[in-house]
Amino acid sequence: MATVVHLVRSLAAPLTRTRLFRVLAPSVLPPIERVLHRLSGGRVQLSALLVPSLVLHSTGAKSGLPRESALMYTPDGRGRAIVAGTSFARERHPAWTHNLLAHPEADIVVRGRRLHVRATLIGPESRDAAWHRIEAVWPGYRAYERDSGRVVRLFLLRPVSPSEL
Repeated sequence: MATVVHLVRSLAAPLTRTRLFRVLAPSVLPPIERVLHRLSGGRVQLSALLVPSLVLHSTGAKSGLPRESALMYTPDGRGRAIVAGTSFARERHPAWTHNLLAHPEADIVVRGRRLHVRATLIGPESRDAAWHRIEAVWPGYRAYERDSGRVVRLFLLRPVSPSEL
């Protein structure tokens, strides 16, 4: 299985850097992910074939309602995850980043396992190290930041026990 995932990722990586992918993916991938989620009971994610993926369960910044976002993540080597608000290089920050800024306590589901997390915005002093770690998994990913014309919000998701929330 690891060989299949590696093959898919190596074939998909150049495509994700194209303008066509950045235009089509935001409207095509989410509905496909929702259908797969429903059909598999949350066990299958298309994006997980391409990159390590998780589902973020956050609270809406303005509405206070539950929100769900499928995201790429990068393990930081210490049991935590780094997520980047690239939004396919669009000019605006994705809504889930506003949600985490307003309500940093959230849940994530990784390979079927649900964890409580606290999100911390990664500051300027740690950004290059975080990007280095991200690009070790997905080379060229920082180009989304350059192409968006904005500083992409990077978050560290740290698992916490429910008593810490």
